[in-house]
Amino acid sequence: MAKIIKIYPDNPSEKYIIEIVEVLKKDGIIVYPTDTVYGLGCDIFNHKAMEKLSRIKNVKLEKTNFSFVCNDLSNLSQYSKPINNNLFKLLKRALPGPFTFILNASNTLPSYYKNKKTVGIRIPDHQIPRIIVEKLGNPIASTSIHDDDEIMEYSTDPELIAEKYDKVVDIVIDSGAGGYIPSTVVDLTSGEAEILRQGKGDLDLYL
Repeated sequence: MAKIIKIYPDNPSEKYIIEIVEVLKKDGIIVYPTDTVYGLGCDIFNHKAMEKLSRIKNVKLEKTNFSFVCNDLSNLSQYSKPINNNLFKLLKRALPGPFTFILNASNTLPSYYKNKKTVGIRIPDHQIPRIIVEKLGNPIASTSIHDDDEIMEYSTDPELIAEKYDKVVDIVIDSGAGGYIPSTVVDLTSGEAEILRQGKGDLDLYL
């Protein structure tokens, strides 16, 4: 059964953060808040956890397109190939924020990403996932939680999310109602910014 932990971004409990990080280190799957919608995630370098997350999403691990949630841009070169100065300045202006930036993948990604040519990077404007990543020392995988409702595409109520995923996740972080508009997805792989999906983020503010 999933454990529900209430944490609020204005005053996150260190005790709870440590507990969540320990679960992630032990192959755990968590539900966590972002600046857009609630997400499912695990440590991207934990192969067993990544396989479990793939099963939850009903897709083979090699076929997944999970984004990486990072706490800042300091380790960007570990996951992506170098980018030009203009694009790096764009990232610095837009992040943290409600964007997923698609970059050319580096050669140092986990083995199950070896055939991936691109990687999606997220740095949410939300303290909780960034603190978790900082304490863990690795990015966490990010995949949005979709709702079964035909009108609401994304699940916003952490208690209902906990009911749905009770048997397949270890922790549900309740940080209040989530959003229902996903991140804006921006492709930077050509050296220019191209919007693939318009979501919450307005890229024009940072160009």
